[in-house]
Amino acid sequence: MKRAKIVGVGAYAPKRILTNAELEKMVDTSDEWIVQRTGIRERRIADPSEATSDLALRAAQQALERAGVEPGEIDFIVVGTTTGDMAFPTTANILQHRLGCRNAGSIDLYAACAGSVYSLSVGAQYVQTEKYRTVLCVGAECLSRITDYTDRGTCILLADAAGAVVLRASEDDSGILDTDLYSDGKYWEFLYQPGGGARHPATHETVDKRMHFAKMKGNEVFKVAVRMFGEAAERILTRNGFVADDLDLFIPHQANLRIIEAAVKRLKVPMDKVMINVDRYGNTGAASVYVAMEEAWSSKRLNTGDLVLLAAFGGGFTWGAALLRW
Repeated sequence: MKRAKIVGVGAYAPKRILTNAELEKMVDTSDEWIVQRTGIRERRIADPSEATSDLALRAAQQALERAGVEPGEIDFIVVGTTTGDMAFPTTANILQHRLGCRNAGSIDLYAACAGSVYSLSVGAQYVQTEKYRTVLCVGAECLSRITDYTDRGTCILLADAAGAVVLRASEDDSGILDTDLYSDGKYWEFLYQPGGGARHPATHETVDKRMHFAKMKGNEVFKVAVRMFGEAAERILTRNGFVADDLDLFIPHQANLRIIEAAVKRLKVPMDKVMINVDRYGNTGAASVYVAMEEAWSSKRLNTGDLVLLAAFGGGFTWGAALLRW
């Protein structure tokens, strides 16, 4: 079975920057408090005219251009998102049309902030089994649209962005070596959006109760997330005969600097081998790993032959890891 290989990577972040100083005027918080607890100094917020598919389109176009792939060559599109343009059609369907991928099937994948690793794993299967030759994997979010800017526990974290990769079969030893996906629904009340679905459809009551915004129990999320990160990373390394010292780069979900640092300490990976941009982008959900990967590539922190570990977790909870040879 051939490995799926990333042949092009792209990312897009909205132009508007929301700083900690601006948040100080909106909620009871301070720059010092935010930085100490999250490591975030600023985040990107989509313009009111922008939706998730707009961000996804920009990231996908860049990935296709860098891969030297025409839209008509794409066979399948997987979009990881929690904040699709609408209930239906899927954001992937909208992206397929706007890109001009006339021959492509498409799906949205809902795994919250783990949508990056999940979409990469799903896309890789199609290439590895030779079902499809070229697959586009995207992570895109407009999390600002489900952010309660009266709740300092969530509004300091969430942001908007998109990232994308193009997958094709590898002709050498490079490519995605392995992926590992997990979930445990017993943690759903730690991080969720109660309104807008079949259980609590939109009504005056759900709007008045602010049920259409993300809800989070921060301390509980922190404790579980650190364990998830560590266990998934350790398991995938061991299964493939590697140890942490073998890694050239670790690209974690950019949820919170404290979570990243705790997970890295458990893994015993030096911080100079960890890609971090949460300070400038905040938590961009399913986009975050792809956005960090694009930055690592464009800044030449990713080089041919590098052993790279990806890990992410999200509400549900869902989590997972991917190991690849660049």
